[in-house]
Amino acid sequence: MYVGSGDPKRSMELLWGAADKPRRGPRPRFTVDDIVATAIELADTEGIDALTMRGLASALGLTAMSLYGYVPGKAELVDLMVDRVHAEVSAPEPTDDGWRAKLEAVARRTWDLYLRHPWLLQVSTVRPVLGPNVIAKYDADLAAVADLGLTAVEMDLVVTLVANYVHGAVRAAVELRRVGPDTGKPNPEWWSEYEPLFTKVFDSERYPVAAEVGGAMGPEHYGPDAPETAFEFGLERLLDGVAVLVENASRRGGPDATSL
Repeated sequence: MYVGSGDPKRSMELLWGAADKPRRGPRPRFTVDDIVATAIELADTEGIDALTMRGLASALGLTAMSLYGYVPGKAELVDLMVDRVHAEVSAPEPTDDGWRAKLEAVARRTWDLYLRHPWLLQVSTVRPVLGPNVIAKYDADLAAVADLGLTAVEMDLVVTLVANYVHGAVRAAVELRRVGPDTGKPNPEWWSEYEPLFTKVFDSERYPVAAEVGGAMGPEHYGPDAPETAFEFGLERLLDGVAVLVENASRRGGPDATSL
């Protein structure tokens, strides 16, 4: 599913509060914000694919035709949902922390957003939602790397790099949460069944490196916290790479960028 697939004029009007004012008559039972909030609750529980305009109307006690009076379709609704949840990622308070701590905070806030709303992983934002909350988060993320001597393009690329890393890393955490309910078998139970069977057929002489590394892996590497452990490890390595870029920027005469 792609954002930006609906009527661009209606989406922008709804996102920025520029929709036509209601005509004379009875006051509507709901606001667009009410509709979007209920849609997010349904998507959080059932997934974005299960969200339908008819199902949403039923949850609100409306007819499907009445719902279309608020939002023209699911495509526009998804745009509004994506923008709304980004309002949860408030801009951090001003701090004297260095750029590295600020980017770590950006990554963790984004990680938490995906865990609260895993359906975001099912929505492609290669065409971004140009709503106020998405833009506000982007602006706050860029502030983490401001005044480091980076070019505007480099600032955008660093923020995009972090966002893309989180998007990929958090998928494992979401899937690990879902695999038990979706398959009817909790992950520890699955491992307890498969591990002894695998041990019988595994040939450590044929796969010596895998045997050595696999033998060193403890529960923290395949248990419920494994994705977060991998996320933190990868984030540190990613920021090590950004540090090289920042150092290079300081050498070419930009503002002092060495503070971590």
